Amino acid sequence: MKILMYSVRDDEQAAIQAWAAAHQIQVDTNDLEFHPETADLVKGYDGLVIQQRSPIGGYASLYQSLAAAGLKQLTSRTAGVDTIDIPAAKAAGLVVTNVPAYSPNSVAEMSVAQTMRLIRNLEMFDQRISQQNFQWAGLQAREIRSLTVGIIGAGRIGGTAARLFHGLGAKVIAYDVVRHPELEDVLTYVDTKEDLLRQADVVDLHVDLNETSTGLIDAAALKLMKTDAYIINASRGPVIVTDDLVAALKAGEIAGCALDTVEGENALFNQNHQGEVLQDTNVAQLMQMPNVIITPHVGFYTNLAVKNMVDISLDDVLAILNGETTAHAF
Repeated sequence: MKILMYSVRDDEQAAIQAWAAAHQIQVDTNDLEFHPETADLVKGYDGLVIQQRSPIGGYASLYQSLAAAGLKQLTSRTAGVDTIDIPAAKAAGLVVTNVPAYSPNSVAEMSVAQTMRLIRNLEMFDQRISQQNFQWAGLQAREIRSLTVGIIGAGRIGGTAARLFHGLGAKVIAYDVVRHPELEDVLTYVDTKEDLLRQADVVDLHVDLNETSTGLIDAAALKLMKTDAYIINASRGPVIVTDDLVAALKAGEIAGCALDTVEGENALFNQNHQGEVLQDTNVAQLMQMPNVIITPHVGFYTNLAVKNMVDISLDDVLAILNGETTAHAF
């Protein structure tokens, strides 16, 4: 049995090698994204694992060719599967799996950390200190226990974030099409997104990317928020309309934001653009704003999360190849 993993980073190798040794299975890797141009590399392998942010595209013939080569599955070692044409894959007889909960704490803790950084004005203090300005006038902070945190998408990650914010003393409200009774000890559900936006001092986004969440936060939504409120996006870039966010920040309609993901991030994130003029004018503008924090989609990037993404994805491949079922199949 042989498994091929695409888009593998150096920091994943230890977990991959440990899993391969424990199961006595050959696992080979490359640093390429899975696309029609690189798909031939999987020939001769029994299992396939990918990780990428750019879509494979609607190449029905590609999925058919994988099945013709003897593959039974297509596994993403991330939670998001919007890069995969699931109907086309299933039509070809492939089982598609993901890792829906590699570590809810990793992303939830990122949201809490970014929220604390914003409400304590630490980004602005860093900028002053870098200029040897040690004054604190005008940057009085807010305590999290005085705030209402509104979570849109209270699933695995959003629910974990709710517990963390509640533990710090914040009032937590949530909007989700699915209500989870087990969270009602730490949050209160509101009936509409608009209700949440009007009440929250911090809006924390934890939704999947789909037709209903794309453009979820647009100009109209931003105008509903308090002028001293913050927005945190550790979900997917297209959930916020970046043009509208830039305009709202310039107009002072919200106090600031922390973005671990943005529209069009594939052209920027996890790449070194030092010394270049950024072609993404929205990101360039956001980077110049003192009340904006940008990180390159690293909410997932912790020791435990990376190991879980590797282990769970490979466990699923092995189960499918052995004729077993997995709870992570679509």
